[in-house]
Amino acid sequence: MREYALLVQPAANRVYAAASVGLTCAELEVLNRAVLGGAISGLGPATIAGVPYVVFEAGELDSRAVGYLANLSSAFALFARRGALLEPVELSPLDRFDDDLLTIQKYQGKTNEHFTKLLLNVTVLSSAAASQMLDRRLRVLDPLAGRGTTLNQVLMYGWDAAGLDLDEKDFDAYAAFLQTWLKRKRLKHHAEVTRIRRQKQSMGRQLKASVGIDRDSYKAGDALEVTFVHGDTLRAPEFFAAGSFDALVGDLPYGVRHATRPGGPRELHRSPLELVAAAAPGWARLLRPGGAIGLSWNTVVAPREEMLAALAAAGLESLDSGPYREFTHRVDQSITRDIAVARKP
Repeated sequence: MREYALLVQPAANRVYAAASVGLTCAELEVLNRAVLGGAISGLGPATIAGVPYVVFEAGELDSRAVGYLANLSSAFALFARRGALLEPVELSPLDRFDDDLLTIQKYQGKTNEHFTKLLLNVTVLSSAAASQMLDRRLRVLDPLAGRGTTLNQVLMYGWDAAGLDLDEKDFDAYAAFLQTWLKRKRLKHHAEVTRIRRQKQSMGRQLKASVGIDRDSYKAGDALEVTFVHGDTLRAPEFFAAGSFDALVGDLPYGVRHATRPGGPRELHRSPLELVAAAAPGWARLLRPGGAIGLSWNTVVAPREEMLAALAAAGLESLDSGPYREFTHRVDQSITRDIAVARKP
């Protein structure tokens, strides 16, 4: 057995930085169970020369194991410990584009990019597609997409992204951002906003984009797909095909318009628990068998047990043991965030 030390990436957000080591430990344990066969032991935080690390023991890591570790949300560098020395282990993450795809957008209420990546990772690693995340183009839906932070992370991984949001300003902002970014980066692409029509009735608008990782892949017809719908998340099954997503990932907004009440289409609904209870059955239909839903929310307004019960009522199997109970962390004085993960049988 060898000892390894994972250097955690610094976070600009001071509060999140304080929680990042513990969150990384939980994320790494989910990865360990999902794709490493429990090969990691002795996992925990450590301070080396005054710097925080996550340390663990394992046998010689092969290239595939290192590939999974390279995509941990806060992985900055990995070292094999040899006595008092640290030997670098080269990391090659999945990233397909420049990181300003994730960082250039700045707006009030934006979810921390590290946490967005963590939520995506934990959800995918909890799905039947976990062992394929390095090899296959997965398809991920964010049914509460806001201004597209999750969509951008999915695109960064070289996967197909889809999103849905009721807020017209957020939809327009993301459509403008993505089209501008693609042009500025001179990537081969086609992107346009069009009307969605069913039986001659307008159901809303959507952004459809095809993005080439490089010119050759685009010319070969192997473009990544981004679909963002301006519409009500309670109507998600009307916009997307059943059984078409490997994972569904959502960060439930705080005091932001994100859905209408089932009984009154113009009456806004802000309770995350009521939203999930109403929308989860439709979301579940969109998942492939073995697909997973990962949601983050403010536990101050919705207890964990009730959130998991809402997912279970939609026919999903909640994951609620070990590391899945270690993601609670403070965001500010009024928000304590947690993650709920459930899998479709």
